[in-house]
Amino acid sequence: MIGFLRGRLVAKNPPQLLIDVAGVGYEVEVPMSTFYGLPAIGADVNLFTHLVVREDAHILFAFGTERERRLFRELLKVSSVGPKLALSLLSGMSVDGFLLCIESQDADSLVRIPGVGRKTAERLLIEMRDRIKNFGATPGVRTGLGAGIVETPAGAQAEAFSALIALGYKPAEVTRLLKSVDASAQTTGELIRGALQAAAAK
Repeated sequence: MIGFLRGRLVAKNPPQLLIDVAGVGYEVEVPMSTFYGLPAIGADVNLFTHLVVREDAHILFAFGTERERRLFRELLKVSSVGPKLALSLLSGMSVDGFLLCIESQDADSLVRIPGVGRKTAERLLIEMRDRIKNFGATPGVRTGLGAGIVETPAGAQAEAFSALIALGYKPAEVTRLLKSVDASAQTTGELIRGALQAAAAK
């Protein structure tokens, strides 16, 4: 099991990253919560990982905090929740936001996330209720992701569009969400964050 990666960030095409670890390139998938905190390409990153083994592929998921990885692993234990949906949940809301939804039995906020239907949301509320008790309220400590990135607006728009499609949003909906984002948003992370906030508010 690969539990941790420390290396140089080579490429980022949300939600996928390429990390150079001592000359070996690791392809990983990350939630948007981790993507927001990534440094510029070429900088060093430290990420917690979880390996999913399938018949047709080995997929490595990476997280900026241990709490994110822990919640991801707990979500995988819920019936009908696979890695893709777990990643969408972590992209659509913070760990603390998810815990609050479970504590307050807020199914409406969960169903706003792509791929989460009413039945899945209700299953999450039931099955995660006892599992979240050990999480506590203390925010996780990031493992030195860095201070963010600066990109050209055109490149950022394209990356944000691709990331939202990967999260399950329809192209027309992505276009609408990105148009609703404040004009001051310039980086990929800011655009995605704004679009997800717009989606949650609808």
